[in-house]
Amino acid sequence: MTDTTNLIGQANLAMMQGQKDTAPKINRNANLEQIRKTAEDFETMMISQMLRPMFEGLSTEAPFGGGHAEKMWRDVMVDEMSKEMTKAGGIGVTDQVMREMLKMQEEGNNGR
Repeated sequence: MTDTTNLIGQANLAMMQGQKDTAPKINRNANLEQIRKTAEDFETMMISQMLRPMFEGLSTEAPFGGGHAEKMWRDVMVDEMSKEMTKAGGIGVTDQVMREMLKMQEEGNNGR
């Protein structure tokens, strides 16, 4: 869990418990890049989870295919493809997640 996600989670928990004074303040400008990184990481993980089943049913032929090393290689390839897809614009999840994180942050700061 990243620091920004952790801070937002702490702020939300404190607000739910009625402890608005103890909720940590989050500086929007200082953490904007960190929020974007967290949202991109989330989108990368989501795309990876969507792509993984596409490769599970593929069979490989001997003598060069199969085994534990092939599974590891496929997992790495899926993760790398997910990272590249996110860098290329992804499927639009990053912007949505970022908006929600900023909205939660604003609500937390305005609630004091």
